[in-house]
Amino acid sequence: MNSLKKFLIENGASDVGFADLSGIATDHLRSGVAIILRLPEEIIRSIADGPNMDYYNLYFEMNDKLNVLAKLGAQFIRDNGYEAIAQTTGYVKEIGNYRTQLPHKTVATLAGIGWIGKSALLVTKKYGSAVRLTSILTDMPLDYGVPVTKSMCPRECYICMNACPGKAISGKLWDQTMDRNEFYDPLKCREKALQLSKERMNKEITLCGKCIEVCPYTRKYINRQG
Repeated sequence: MNSLKKFLIENGASDVGFADLSGIATDHLRSGVAIILRLPEEIIRSIADGPNMDYYNLYFEMNDKLNVLAKLGAQFIRDNGYEAIAQTTGYVKEIGNYRTQLPHKTVATLAGIGWIGKSALLVTKKYGSAVRLTSILTDMPLDYGVPVTKSMCPRECYICMNACPGKAISGKLWDQTMDRNEFYDPLKCREKALQLSKERMNKEITLCGKCIEVCPYTRKYINRQG
């Protein structure tokens, strides 16, 4: 196992992958490190009827843990003589319409960890869409994964689309040439998630999770764990 991947997994990452960012990186930092954390299966089961306080608390706990992992990984890289930027929540900024310059999901698909589902979430074979992620940008040479360029969701599967309370999912299959708005409406998603968060938890936050909970790949994950 690559020493960086081994280090990150030993510190709590669920999975790690490496991406060649040539052609999309804006500077010389053309290697990407995708870091994945799985959501606990009991939390996924608990949000079948909507977001709850356990899910809310986990959201912030996982943000903190992902930030720590990104910083640890970046320092590991620097200690080995290379440059690195940890794409923490404090570093990444929205550039409009709920977009970022280089999304963690893009790094993850280029690293071969998963694909973009109809819900616009990263989907992995092992954990379904029950994952949170972060990334590191670096000039360190890495053993890149094989990029995933097309959806692995079944064309005839509309489970997440039908379950979405905000009707934000069109049902179209993603591929790397598509813009997110061609198959998913972030405004509808956020508006409904904010409403549900207020109703269920009295919190001003956009948490829902229904598309995660119903995803067949997620169901396989939680059934294995159960």
